[in-house]
Amino acid sequence: MSVLNSLWSWIFHSQEDITFDDQQTNMAVATVNSADEMLKLINDAGSSVVVAHFWADWAPQCKQVDDVMSELAKRYLGLKFTRVEAEAVPELSEKFSVTVVPTVVLLKKGNLLDRVEGANVPELAKKIEGCLSDSSTSSPAATGGGESTISNLNAKLQALIHAAPVMLFMKGTADEPRCGFSRTMVDILRQHELEFSVFNILADEEVRQGLKKYSDWPTYPQLYVDGELIGGLDIVKELAASGELKDMMPKAKTEGELNAKLKKLVNRSPIILFMKGTPDAPRCGFSNTIVQILREHGIEFDYYDILGDEEVRQGLKKFSDWPTYPQLYSQGNLIGGLDIVKELVETDALREELGINHK
Repeated sequence: MSVLNSLWSWIFHSQEDITFDDQQTNMAVATVNSADEMLKLINDAGSSVVVAHFWADWAPQCKQVDDVMSELAKRYLGLKFTRVEAEAVPELSEKFSVTVVPTVVLLKKGNLLDRVEGANVPELAKKIEGCLSDSSTSSPAATGGGESTISNLNAKLQALIHAAPVMLFMKGTADEPRCGFSRTMVDILRQHELEFSVFNILADEEVRQGLKKYSDWPTYPQLYVDGELIGGLDIVKELAASGELKDMMPKAKTEGELNAKLKKLVNRSPIILFMKGTPDAPRCGFSNTIVQILREHGIEFDYYDILGDEEVRQGLKKFSDWPTYPQLYSQGNLIGGLDIVKELVETDALREELGINHK
């Protein structure tokens, strides 16, 4: 078994031999339906670059990228082109940090060379052409920019460690740790009923290596509170044993403080949509559909990405007594979710309900 095969088997916990059917093998752009199929494709590609399009059927712009991929596959016979349904193979989406669709990742021997997010056709063509040059053998982070690259990485790391009051950088996710130290750290935090967010360093090699130097801490997991490094597992164990761990955590907002924050948010704009992702890059089909409805009816609206704020994501459900997303508000009042908006459209009452005069 190759080193790459061993690595991917460990990541995806699979030892099965995978084969493609003849129809798929003969296609210019192969369809990958599992992590194991991607592993085989990469192994078969050898030193060739693999171009993988992560798509979703609710994102119409993915069709444009599919068409471009087909044309590029005819032009660049030395590259391997494939498509992956992002929500159907979440382990691959997580590994390659796919957060929007369409996203195209360029891989060589399983390593990320570059990526293009959105239907940016000129950029995609440019980066694929770049893979044919000598500079394509290294990742963009390793080849250029000098001080500028380091500065950009530090800015990225600073944003990440401040992404939540308590941030854990670990191998895997809280529900699926990929090493014993990370698993133990998660168990300690959960036993102490502490709220925390995680970043899977296995999904981003740049962060994995860069954070070690940035924090001057050579191992994982790493725990941060309010952007400050607390330490690794041994330090957290000591703090837990001494009873100091909880004292170091940020004080949770009281229900009154949280409700005040939510009330301010829902009144931030005349019409505001709480959704997964952004209007230009929705992260779920329901959010995408409601955005399209509002745009088709010429309705201007503000938005709030609940995926970036777990406190709002959970708190707003209770505040509004509405258990799902998206949620649409007008003048601080909840209109409802996608089903309600669809009903209002069918009865031609949407603009009236939102307090907008008919055009």
